[in-house]
Amino acid sequence: MKTTSYYPVLMTGDVAGTKAFYVTHFGFKPLFESDWYVHLQLTEDRRVNLGIVQGDHETIPEEGRGRASGLLINFEVKNPDAIYERVIAAGLPILRTLRDEAFGQRHFITKDPNGVLID
Repeated sequence: MKTTSYYPVLMTGDVAGTKAFYVTHFGFKPLFESDWYVHLQLTEDRRVNLGIVQGDHETIPEEGRGRASGLLINFEVKNPDAIYERVIAAGLPILRTLRDEAFGQRHFITKDPNGVLID
């Protein structure tokens, strides 16, 4: 299989609000927009993409319709301290404060409006 692209697609009840969250707080820009689907790309790296789809849209099989759950999106960045300060200033919820882990990772965890965890 030759894969040309791979990215997560979040199911939500609020496509516009979820788009605004990732554009405002994480530097994405829309590449495609409709009322039921948005494709975002990170402004700093075109290889990083994220889809957002209306969870009850007809293109989603009925048994798979819903909202994202049990999902953690991980962004590896050069300066987590700066991102942490920006997230705090924006008033986003902090579920795990900025910390150094024994295995070498420096990270924090917040969440998007759908409850998707962002590490």
